[in-house]
Amino acid sequence: MARPKVILPENGIPETDLLKDMENIRKDDINWRTGKVWSLVYHATDEHTEMLKKAYTMFFSKNALSPIAFPSLKKFETEVISMTVDLFNGDKRCCGSLTSGGTESILMAIKTYRDWAEEKFPDIKAPEMVLPSSAHPAFDKGADYFKVKSVRVPVDSETHRADVKAMKNAITENTIFLVGSACDYPRGVVDPISELGVVAQDRGIALHVDACLGGFMLPFVKKLGYEVPEFDFSVPGVSSISADVHKYGYGAKGASTILYRKERVWKHQFSVYTDWSGGIYISPSMRGTRPGGAIAAAWASLKHLGMNGYLNLAKVVMDASKKLIEGINQIPELYIIGKPVMSVFSFTSDKIDVYYLGDLLDKKGWHLDRIQFPNALHMMVNPHHAEIVDTFLKDLRETVTEVIDHPGESSDGDAAIYGMVASLPDRDKARDYIVNFLKTQYKIK
Repeated sequence: MARPKVILPENGIPETDLLKDMENIRKDDINWRTGKVWSLVYHATDEHTEMLKKAYTMFFSKNALSPIAFPSLKKFETEVISMTVDLFNGDKRCCGSLTSGGTESILMAIKTYRDWAEEKFPDIKAPEMVLPSSAHPAFDKGADYFKVKSVRVPVDSETHRADVKAMKNAITENTIFLVGSACDYPRGVVDPISELGVVAQDRGIALHVDACLGGFMLPFVKKLGYEVPEFDFSVPGVSSISADVHKYGYGAKGASTILYRKERVWKHQFSVYTDWSGGIYISPSMRGTRPGGAIAAAWASLKHLGMNGYLNLAKVVMDASKKLIEGINQIPELYIIGKPVMSVFSFTSDKIDVYYLGDLLDKKGWHLDRIQFPNALHMMVNPHHAEIVDTFLKDLRETVTEVIDHPGESSDGDAAIYGMVASLPDRDKARDYIVNFLKTQYKIK
C-alpha cells in the first residue's frame, strides 16, 4: 500500500523552524491589508485587531460546552445576545445563542422551525420554507441537513428584492416559515421585511430575517440618516434574526448570533440527551465544544467599540461606498445593480465582458468576487478601503478602456470557470463540475 504524501513527522519540528515554514506557506495568500481585496475580511483598525487577539488568547483553552465550568463565557455570551437584541429593537422576551458563523445560525433556525412545526402543526409531514432566490445558499444546506424543502421564488426583476406576492403564492399547507434578507449578499438590497411580516402573521407561520451580513451595519447606517427599510424585531411578524459579529461587528472569526422573539421557539433549537451513560448532555447549537476565544472576542469587540465606535466606522464605510457607487455609475459601460442600502453591492455591463474586466483587475492586484445571473463583479466595503477609493476608480476606468480596446479577448482563469458555469443550461452538470473542481482543490499536491 502506497504511503500518503504527507505523514506525521517522526520528530517534532522546533518552534522557530515551524513558524518560519508557516510564514513561507502563507506568502501566496491574498494580502487584504493593501485594501485591494473586497471580500472575506472585515477589519476595523489595526489597534482593534490587536485587542481582539489578546481577548481571544486569554480564553483560548476554555470551552463554552459547560456554562457551569466557565461562567465567564456564559457572561460573555448572554451579554452579546442582550446587546444585539437591544440593537434590533427586541424586548426582554427575546433570547438566543452564539454560533460559529452565519451558516450555523441559519442551520439552527431551520432546525428550530422544523421541530417547532412538529409541535404546532403535527399534520405537516413534509415541511417547507419559502425564500427569495437571492437568499444565502446556507438555507439549501440546511434543507439538505434537516429535510425541510427549500422553495425558492424569483426576486422582483427591477428592484432585485423579494417578490412578496410571489412568495405569498408559493406558500402551501406545508410551509412553516418564510425568509427575508437584510441585506442580501448579491446586490446589498434589503427585502421588504414589513410586508413579509404581514404575510407570516396572516398565515400563522414564522419569518426569519437573515441579517448575517447587514445586522451590525444597518442600525448604524440608519442612525447616520440613510434610508433603511425596517427589518428587525420592530416588525411584528419577524420571529427570528441571524447576525454575524465577525462581519461588520468586527469580531474574531467565528462568531454569529441567532435570536428569537420568544423563548418557547428558541427551546426547539436545543439538543438534549438524558439517558447517556456519560451523563446528561445538552447542547444549544450544532457544536458540542465551542471555542471560548471567539465568544470572548465577540464580547470584547462590542464593548470596545460601543455605539459611537460603530457609528464612526459606519460613516467611514458609507462615505467610501457612496463615492465608489457614484464613480462606477459615472463609467458609461458600467452600472450598479439595484439600489444597495449599505456597503455591499455589485456592478455589471451590457457592453463589455465584466468577467474579463475582473481578470484584468486581478492582474493589477485587485480581487473582486464574481457573481452570476447576470454576470457581475461584487464588492464589500470596509474601513480600510477608504484610503484607496480613488486609486481603485482610476484603475477601473483604465481597465474598462483596455477591455474596449481588445474586444476579441475573453475571461480566463478563475473568471472563466464562473463564466462557463453560469452559461451551462444543465444545472446538474454545473453542480458536478463544481464538486469535481472543489475535490481537486483539497488534494495533496
